[in-house]
Parts: sequence; structure tokens; C-alpha cells
Amino acid sequence: MSDTNAVTAPSVPDYPQTMGHPRPLWMLFMTEFWERFAFYGMRWALTLYIVAEFFNGDASGQGFASRTYGAYLALVYAAAVFGGYVADRIIGYQRSILVGAVVMSAGLFMIMLPDERIFLLGLSTVIVGNGLFKPNISSMVGQLYGVSDARRDRGFTLFYMGINAGALVSPLVTGWMASYFTDTPMQQNYKLVFLASGIGMLISLVWFWIGRRQLKGVGRPSPEQANRMRVVYVLLGCVLAIPLVYLVMAKAGAIVLQWMLTVLFVGLSLLLLVEGFREGKVQRNRVFAMLIIFVFNVLFWMFYEQAGSSFNFLAQNIVDRQMFGGWEFPVGWFQSVAPLALVLLAPFVSLAWGWLDKRNLEPSIPRKFGLGLLGNAVAFIVLMYALSSLVDSRNLIPFWPLVLVYVLQTLGELCLSPIGLSMVTKLAPVRLVGFAMGGWFLSTGIGNNLSGIFAGHVSGKTGMTVASALSGFTFSFWLLAGAGALLFLIAPLINRLMHGVK
Repeated sequence: MSDTNAVTAPSVPDYPQTMGHPRPLWMLFMTEFWERFAFYGMRWALTLYIVAEFFNGDASGQGFASRTYGAYLALVYAAAVFGGYVADRIIGYQRSILVGAVVMSAGLFMIMLPDERIFLLGLSTVIVGNGLFKPNISSMVGQLYGVSDARRDRGFTLFYMGINAGALVSPLVTGWMASYFTDTPMQQNYKLVFLASGIGMLISLVWFWIGRRQLKGVGRPSPEQANRMRVVYVLLGCVLAIPLVYLVMAKAGAIVLQWMLTVLFVGLSLLLLVEGFREGKVQRNRVFAMLIIFVFNVLFWMFYEQAGSSFNFLAQNIVDRQMFGGWEFPVGWFQSVAPLALVLLAPFVSLAWGWLDKRNLEPSIPRKFGLGLLGNAVAFIVLMYALSSLVDSRNLIPFWPLVLVYVLQTLGELCLSPIGLSMVTKLAPVRLVGFAMGGWFLSTGIGNNLSGIFAGHVSGKTGMTVASALSGFTFSFWLLAGAGALLFLIAPLINRLMHGVK
């Protein structure tokens, strides 16, 4: 018997193909490239700027900076829940992306001002804007492919290259600006970093505004969403949301925020399950499978996102960055190692999935996630070895272990993150794909907030030491390795819940 509650997926336009994929994929690729240029161009500098500007360079500020950084990233991804809902139910995907880009640009220019309250208000504005932008452009990639199109995972992997191409270029440009552009104090140079990021976001806005015609109506508001006053209402909602986000960042603290995020995640899960039950047994089970994967996603990002907090302080204070001729490798440039590795490795990973698929050997979604967790775990083995065996008389470790850590984490990320984006578009209820994509980013956000709490613990009250780093990163390895092994064990159960989705 057929399920009378089933919702039919919308048809896909007949797009011209470029390099084996729908041509609009490449427009979205470059839109995301510039948005990620903006996001990662300032991300690496946040903790260092907070310590330099608001603590006069005192290492005691590392804990506060790490927790602020974690809360910022967590709220960026948590806001995606509301951004996905706005796109699904109020103004559509294209308008959500455009409004988000405008708001995010304003926030990036605000954080240039050297006042702590305005700085946090600017971060709050970036959070609200990114919440409208990030989940919806990812959802639109999924809408370029039919439900049974085997190219979807590979399309998301290529799209993920756009994300990381922007993340590769921006720290190189802004890291050079912060280190060498002027002779003023470093906290003044960071403001140039924020300026460059704001300009990158404006380019992303213009690129999507011009290129959206290629989408042939995909992502446009439905007839009941067409009234342009809805856009005005969303903008007013952003204006009201920004001070609320500011209060959470400035007053609540990371622990209170973690409880808030957890409650939000439970509420989102219940709403997705209600929709799953409404559509029938198969969709209900797929939602269960998706939510299980979300939980493991939290653990991955909790330790991956040490990049902007504890790894930053490790690079600044415990890694020997002296190169040939007395040249010092800029701290910000470490942030380009992972995206460089991803851009170089992503095509090979995409080809490997395709090669394995033709031979019916491609790992299932939960096993790919398990590989991602284990890849992240192996990266921490390298740090454990360096911090226990390679520390010199100056309490410094060599340059290469931290570089290798970023490469290994990237291999894990390639097995997990683009696959997760694709998974949501395949397992989520059709009417709530944007909302479910927000759930994916919320799980990432929860991991990011935990990353800030954890990094604050590693730094302690007086700043990171070799001993505190070794203790913290050893814990990281064991938790990641255990989670990866557990996911491999329960993979057959999750596969059954997915009812044939691969």
C-alpha cells in the first residue's frame, strides 16, 4: 500500500552541464568561496585580537578568548536553524541568502571598531546574517540534483572545495596584512583583517545577485511567500535578534549557552520527528538515522575547531616558527594548511567515492562518518608524540607536527562534512530540508561551543603550557577514537533506518 501522507520532491530543471554537474553549481561555488573568504579571513584573528586588544596581550586572556570564540561559532551555526526555517516558510532560499549577506557584511565592518561592546555587537550581527546565508546556500546545492542522482555526494564535495578555496586564500591574505602591512601595533593590523573580510562578503552578495538567474526559479519564494513585505519583516526580525544574541554572548557564558543549545537541539529534533511521523514510517526512520549522525557530528567539531583557539595559542607560543633566513612563519598562515590540503585532496576523494560506487564498495554514510572521527583522532596522536618527545630546551616543538595535524584532520573532514551536507538533503522531510540543514549546523555549533569550553580548560587561568596541552590532546584522542569505533559498530542499524539511502 502506498503512504498517502508522502510528500513528493519537486522536479529539477534541465540545467546545462559543466564538468559533469549542473552549471549553477559553479555559481554557488563562487558565492560560497567569497562568503568563506570573509568568514575565515577574520576567524583566525579573533582569539589573538581579543587577547591583544582587551587584555593588553596578557596570556590570562586566552581562556576568555577561547570561550568567546567557541560561543561565537556555536551561535553562528545555531542561527542556521532559524535561517533554514525562514527560507522554508517565510521568504524562500534566494531572498534569505541575499538578506543574510547584507546583514553579515554590516557586522564584519562593525568589528573593526576598538570597543569591546561594539565588537561583540558586530559579532552578533555576523551571527544573525550567517544564519540566514549558510544553511540555505547548502540546501540549494541539493536542489540542483534529483533525489536518486548518484552525483549528489560528489557535487557536495566539489561545493566543499569552494568553501575551502576561500578558507585557503583568506588567511594567507589577511595573515600577511596583519603581520607585515603596517608598522602599527598588531591589534591595529587586525582591523585591516576585518576590513578585508567585509569587502569579501560584499563580493559574495554581488556575485549571487547577478548569478541567481541561472537557477531557473529554484530557491525563489513560493506564491504564498512572494509578498516583498515579508523581506521587510525578516529584516526587522534581524534588528531585534542582534541585541538578543549580544546578550547571550556577553552575559550568559559558555556553560549557560551549552544548555540553551541543547534545549534548542531537542526541540528541533522533536519537530523533525513530528514531520517524519506525518510522512510515514520510512521518513520517520530516516529522521532517526539523521539525528544519530548529528550526535557524532558534535564530537567531531568539538575537537576539529581547536584550530581557531587552542591550536592558535599552540602555534603562537609553543611551536618553533623560525624559518630560513630568520623569517618567522605567521600564525595566521597555519589556518590555510587545512583548506590547502582539502582543495588538493577533495578531487581524489570524490573520484575514490565514484570508483568504489561503480564496484558496489563505497562505504555507507555512517561508516564515512566513522572514518572522519578516526582521522581526527589520528591527528591528535601526532600532537601527543610531539608534546611528549620533541620539546626542545626553549619549550618549543617543531613546525611540522602542527602542519601534519591539519592535514590529517582534513582527511577526516572530507569523509564527514560534505557527506553530512548531502545526507541532510536525502534524509530530511521534503518540506523541512532548510530547517533540517539548520539542525546539521546546530549540531556543528554545539561542537564548536564545546570546543571553546575545552580550549579554555587547556589554557587554564595562566595560559597554555606544554603539560596542559599534552593532557588535553590526549583526552581528545581517546574520546574521538572511542566514538569512531562505536559508530562503526552501530553502522548496520543506521543503514537499516535509512531505507536504502546511500
